[in-house]
Amino acid sequence: MHTKPTFTSYDDMRANYCLDCPDDFNFAYDVLDAKNPDQPAMIHVDDTGTRRDLDFGFFQQTSHRLANALLARGVGPGDRVMLILYRRVEYWTAMLALHRIGAVPIPSPSLLTAKDITQRVNYARITTIICEDSITARVDAALPDCPGLGLRIQVDGSPAEGWLDFEAIMAQAAPQCPRTKATPGGNDPLVIFFSSGTTGLPKMVLHNHKYPYSHYTTAAVWHDLTPSDIHLTLSDTGWGKSVWGKFYGQWMADAVVFVWDFRGKFDADALLRIIADNRITTFCAPPTVYRFLVREDLAKYDLSALRHCTTAGELLNDSVYHAWHKALGMPIYEGYGQTETTLQVATFKFMTPKPGSIGKPVPGWNIALLDEAGQPVPQGEEGEICINIDSPVLGLFDNYMDEPEKTASVKFDGWYHTGDKAWADEDGYLWFMGRTDDLIKSSGYRIGPFEVESALVAHDAVVEAAVTGVPDEVRGQIVKATVVLSAGYQGSDELTKTLQTFVRELTAPYKYPRIIEYVPELPKTISGKIKRKEIREADLQKYAN
Repeated sequence: MHTKPTFTSYDDMRANYCLDCPDDFNFAYDVLDAKNPDQPAMIHVDDTGTRRDLDFGFFQQTSHRLANALLARGVGPGDRVMLILYRRVEYWTAMLALHRIGAVPIPSPSLLTAKDITQRVNYARITTIICEDSITARVDAALPDCPGLGLRIQVDGSPAEGWLDFEAIMAQAAPQCPRTKATPGGNDPLVIFFSSGTTGLPKMVLHNHKYPYSHYTTAAVWHDLTPSDIHLTLSDTGWGKSVWGKFYGQWMADAVVFVWDFRGKFDADALLRIIADNRITTFCAPPTVYRFLVREDLAKYDLSALRHCTTAGELLNDSVYHAWHKALGMPIYEGYGQTETTLQVATFKFMTPKPGSIGKPVPGWNIALLDEAGQPVPQGEEGEICINIDSPVLGLFDNYMDEPEKTASVKFDGWYHTGDKAWADEDGYLWFMGRTDDLIKSSGYRIGPFEVESALVAHDAVVEAAVTGVPDEVRGQIVKATVVLSAGYQGSDELTKTLQTFVRELTAPYKYPRIIEYVPELPKTISGKIKRKEIREADLQKYAN
């Protein structure tokens, strides 16, 4: 579809790289159906270790048939379809089938409870659900309170009462779902992601059919993919990150998508064996995963096929970057985006990585750091990451579905306001500070939590840390760290003093945590993001005068 772009520098990329998406673009027809059916598309390894090698012909055939099966049962343009499928092959088939007919998939995480399902089904007005057999009991428990939920399709196992069998309805369907004048594309609705809100119901982020096209940059340039690559992004299909790294851009770049459908708790040793045994060449995971990987003896694993590594989702700690680089001789390239965007800031392989920096703006994303008055801030000062929307931005969400007020609160005066803060250094690299609400104001200083957290987790005693501000009469706020300790360590006054000294040596002295609380685990959203607001609210009561 594209000739892989090559660049000598960031300036070369800025000057010469531009994506021009067709007005009626539909990924299923324009990308998938254009592939040679015999070309390798996916390597899938399930939780038992069973490996399947699938070509594009498999996804062409199954998605055409499922599209017809859904049409025959009344699913059509605009209908909202919840998918809860872990990392099963059927997820890709279902997404592609829905893209063909204009129904709107809502990928959802497997951790949803019956209550969560009830809330989301009613909130999003979902009419159809496709899920694995292990989820059906939760859906059935929610069903009495979901009057709009009609069609239920089960993957695997004997269908429960009221459920249709995924494979059976496909087998009965016609093999071709041809493109017509009514086929959706371009600016038509494509997919809804629930954003991982830390309080209340998350927002419904709507992307149109041009959204996948923007992910070509993610795959071909940031992941550096070629047709000979096997790429693994470690993400559940219930989140937007899965289509960043396991779907659209990777197939546009002709790479093979590697999927490991593990269940239960993440295991670093198991992941490293998967990478080694399957000769993974490029890899992307959140910093938390790398943090656990570098605690293993990496020399035990044959990682010789691995050539390029990336990370996103949170900030990469300096200590992890250097440990990985020392062990494997390769850097980790950071990237930044949101559920509402595709890749908008990144460090690419033709740039010198600065550990802790998210990189520079991606071509096509006109980014500025603005103050509260909407004015650009000077170099070196913090500002909100904002995207100019005076003209359409390929990859930016359309709106928060059914919530025009929420959309208007972030898209105004010609800018999309991300709610994230950063500062730019003298070379134009951006340094992420955190969400606007997460910044700590202490004695006139504004402190981002990530720098302090990064310093803490560099100590062997600390596995995870969440840094927040606690009200203080003298300083306004003081820095507090909520810490999860490594095995073999116990919280004590002595350890607290050790960690405080350690942080002071790595950061500016005023940033060290004056309070350290030890906990068995941090409060997190189901997507794994730390709920700092929940910690702050608990502290308001705990430390109130």
